[in-house]
Amino acid sequence: MRIKPWVIGLAAVLSLAWAITPDDLIVYWLGKTPAPAPAVQTIDEGLAFQAAFVQGLEPIMGQPVGYKVGLTSKPVQQKFGVDQPLRGVLLERMLLPSDATVPAKFGAVPIVEGDLLVRVKDEGINQARTPEEVLAHLDAVIPFIELPDLVLKKGEPLNGATITAINVGARLGVMGRPIPVENTPEFAEALGSMQVYVMQDGRLVLKAPGSAILGHPLNAVVWLVQDLAREGKGLKAGDLVSLGSFGAPLRPKAGSTVWVGYSFGRWGGEAKVHFE
Repeated sequence: MRIKPWVIGLAAVLSLAWAITPDDLIVYWLGKTPAPAPAVQTIDEGLAFQAAFVQGLEPIMGQPVGYKVGLTSKPVQQKFGVDQPLRGVLLERMLLPSDATVPAKFGAVPIVEGDLLVRVKDEGINQARTPEEVLAHLDAVIPFIELPDLVLKKGEPLNGATITAINVGARLGVMGRPIPVENTPEFAEALGSMQVYVMQDGRLVLKAPGSAILGHPLNAVVWLVQDLAREGKGLKAGDLVSLGSFGAPLRPKAGSTVWVGYSFGRWGGEAKVHFE
């Protein structure tokens, strides 16, 4: 049976009418209501959607202060059908101090992850190609519990394109006390072999090595600067970079507390968040 051209045209119009826009997603995001997936097919399409979505959030969540890198382990990449990490944008009011109290339902589909931030010292980081070279252009490592929001309704496609479109789930996070970086082989090696401990209500629920993130946490920065360079972008002094999750996410529960501790050589730190 031959399909008439007007039928094809009508289907295309309806498809566009049903596609969620960045402004639509902001409404769902602010209402903490699970949303339909954006109609994006590639990571580059997801980045274009993400840029408009983030721009719409800026009047509410503040200016960009850095980036997050997601899907930083091979098993997670395979789960979502990609062969690389993904990047999102961090906004100023997404970042809270350690010991903060937040609602258990802080988003539409809220989760909790043990993460780690680094702070950029200078723009030389954009030429770094190894963890040791990255370290020379950082001034702090910061304990970080990320509080992502996966946003999308149950059953909606979660893949590289849609995860990118929703800004890789960036929503909130709590930051511990910055640990000054020492630009030494010892510090770089200690980061790679660090142990990360995640406790919920005093019970150890996860222990993971630093190598859980791309073999070394700073490899996330190596990937990020190369990915940004594709668009003629780069990191600048003061930017924060969330390096990725050290293990499986937790579900926030009202009345609970999550603590994440970091032990690497002579250094260490912690972050804590309470849910109400």
